Amino acid sequence: MVESLLQAHLPDAEVWAYGSRVSGRNHDGSDLDLVVRGPGLRQIEPALMSAFVEAIRESNIPILVDARDWACMPSLFHREIERRYVVVQAGRT
Repeated sequence: MVESLLQAHLPDAEVWAYGSRVSGRNHDGSDLDLVVRGPGLRQIEPALMSAFVEAIRESNIPILVDARDWACMPSLFHREIERRYVVVQAGRT
């Protein structure tokens, strides 16, 4: 479902999952953390990002999904995410 929504709303973006669901330290209430990396690592147009977040919220995905734009995150978070992530969607070139 997440992949389908990404294709519908952010088809050109590279998307990584990170956090407890990737590291294996999750529990039943853990969310799925996603970081969206726009082409050229540019910021995702806010309207596109908002539409994706709203689609996630309205979906029947049984867990909370938290999506953030890579370009809007501090570099300290970049380094932490780069330590362990899973590619959910490869970006288009």
